[in-house]
Amino acid sequence: MPKAPDPALAEELGARRAAILEAVVSEYIGTATPVGSAFVASAPGVQVSSATVRSDMVALEREGYLVQPHTSAGRIPTDKGYRFFVDHLAPAGVLGTPQRQRVRRFFDQVHGEMEDMLELASTLLSQLTPYAAVVVSPSHTSATVRSVQLVSLAPRLALLVVVMSDGAVEKRTLELAEETTEEELTGLSALLHRQCVGSDLGAAAGVVGGTGALSDAVSVALAEIAAAESDNHVYLGGPSRLAEAFDAVETVRSVLGILEKQLVVVTLLRDVLDRGLSVAIGTEHGYEPLASCAVVVAPVSVGDNETGAVGLLGPTRMNYPQALAAAHLVSHELSDRMNDAWGHPRERDRKAPRGGH
Repeated sequence: MPKAPDPALAEELGARRAAILEAVVSEYIGTATPVGSAFVASAPGVQVSSATVRSDMVALEREGYLVQPHTSAGRIPTDKGYRFFVDHLAPAGVLGTPQRQRVRRFFDQVHGEMEDMLELASTLLSQLTPYAAVVVSPSHTSATVRSVQLVSLAPRLALLVVVMSDGAVEKRTLELAEETTEEELTGLSALLHRQCVGSDLGAAAGVVGGTGALSDAVSVALAEIAAAESDNHVYLGGPSRLAEAFDAVETVRSVLGILEKQLVVVTLLRDVLDRGLSVAIGTEHGYEPLASCAVVVAPVSVGDNETGAVGLLGPTRMNYPQALAAAHLVSHELSDRMNDAWGHPRERDRKAPRGGH
């Protein structure tokens, strides 16, 4: 059912024109075909003559909410029209019971390293919608060392394994300048356990005691891991969805090119969230190659910090209620999983940002 326009909505557009805009956007999202006045005239909340609808559609076109791609065609929404729809008209999206159960079952059953879970979560999110999905991992700057171990691979080769409190596992192969015995490895492993467990990676790198090639190599490796884990990583799910969502091959290539640049993706999603939005439409996000795209974003929160994000990328005519519902459900479950791993209490009542419920 259409939402009842609030006073600000009525003043800006008028109840009937808002209902007409909603009918055009909803129909175009489903069919990708320009919408004519005959269809709109019988839509809920409209129910006036086709002539009146045509007059109002001309007015909406003049005000920048609709556009007529061909003289004899119906209208399609502009970015401004989609934005008004998302902010004022779109019904709250709800995933079906099987989809909700699938998401919760996934997070109840998934095991293994954190990186594997994030990659699988991006695939899961893409399968809930017809769009490509991205998951930006939280940085591990707030995580602490859960365990650290040294394993001998050869007389001058050792493996350093660090498990973080958020479930991330880091491995580094150490090439040593001199041969090392099992006793030395065991002794340094015990020392690392005493000094590093419960510390963050940066602190752990600075407290490695002892002297010699082995302890030096371990200290350098821990510092390298700390530097690498201060960054976010991007996991892409369902890139093939882009070919299904866009008609133009060049658009697909441009979008894939953007998604291959991790820093750009992280910056894009953070910028949307920093503006208090959960949807960026067309040119709103400022990336020219994505001018025909919409981005739906939901934060991944650990404690009081939004340290990661999940997102969906598709055409501007995406099904916004469905996309928002999927993104927020996956981000909610992923945040709960992260909070459990990091020892934070669960936060069951997060508020969604503006621009999408």
